[in-house]
Amino acid sequence: MSEPPPETMDRRTQLAADRTMLAAERTYAAWMRTGLAAMASGVGARSLLKGVIPAWSIRALGTTLILFSAFSFVAAVWREVNPGPPPPWPDLRRLPRWILLAINTVLLIATLAMLAGIWAR
Repeated sequence: MSEPPPETMDRRTQLAADRTMLAAERTYAAWMRTGLAAMASGVGARSLLKGVIPAWSIRALGTTLILFSAFSFVAAVWREVNPGPPPPWPDLRRLPRWILLAINTVLLIATLAMLAGIWAR
């Protein structure tokens, strides 16, 4: 981590750094919501569309949604780990990156297991 700012730093700059950090966390949360929704949709498509459309199209749709879910989880971590140039020292503490990596790894493994489940039947 970088060093704390000098005492001469303007308070507005500090607040802008806090807003930037909170915006990054909201972006992470948006990627996670999108990934979870795509995962649920991919699994639900199989159950809801069975007997309505051909089996190959159900698998294709489910596979597409689940792969998009995996992409969302990877993109969430990518955006969190590589945010761009660091803002000035914020007052707020960030969530530890290892927690975010652990959560996303578990979700990615679950996503791949669901993909295998779609193709198994």
